[in-house]
Amino acid sequence: MTKRARSFDAAAALYAANRPGYPPALLDAVEELAGRPLAGARVADVGAGTGIATGLLRARGAEVLAVEPGDGMAAELRRAHPGVPVVRGDGDRLPLAGAAFDFLTYAQAWHWTDPARSLPEARRVLRPGGTLALWWNDLDLSVPWIAAQDARIRACTEAIGLPARESLEGAGFTTREVRWSRRIPLDTHLDNQASHSAFLLLGEAGTREFMAAERERLLPLFPDGTVEESYVVTLHAARLGA
Repeated sequence: MTKRARSFDAAAALYAANRPGYPPALLDAVEELAGRPLAGARVADVGAGTGIATGLLRARGAEVLAVEPGDGMAAELRRAHPGVPVVRGDGDRLPLAGAAFDFLTYAQAWHWTDPARSLPEARRVLRPGGTLALWWNDLDLSVPWIAAQDARIRACTEAIGLPARESLEGAGFTTREVRWSRRIPLDTHLDNQASHSAFLLLGEAGTREFMAAERERLLPLFPDGTVEESYVVTLHAARLGA
């Protein structure tokens, strides 16, 4: 795992408290593309982090196993979801038996893998016809204030850059988009941004300076202190397995 991927460990509590969840329509789409319900399915949630997706999958009735490499993130996951087993590992070398799972999910995590290794691993651990589901929850850049903020973030973190989305070739993915939003305090919005890897690598002083300036820019737009974050979740799903 890269230094960037491991940067979340030191900010696991910040991540858990402020990152958005996922709308029910996303899991509806996962079930549609898989051709089966999550209820009763064996699911390995890889790069599970603090368990944001893990908990939602379990609430759907899935039997979930979480795979997470980081100490801090795994500790937060165990605290939030004490009934979910956690194994240490990552998608490039899954510590899982072959043909053992109906679903393999990556919520905001596939880009930390090497698809040349993680895709064969997915084929190995999925049962015949099992589904690999990858998704990313991105702020909606069609919203003007979000697009303007994104440009400022890119300028501030240019030397660090943003993690690249790996190629999705070779698995026959079908794609769905799900739009949703949440209303949250301005402080939560800023802490959500601060929990991203670019700011974790930028450092505390630079992040604090950027977020203070963002507060001054956003308060006139949201004078009651409540921000509406608009999202687009992009889901890619493919039926694989031996």
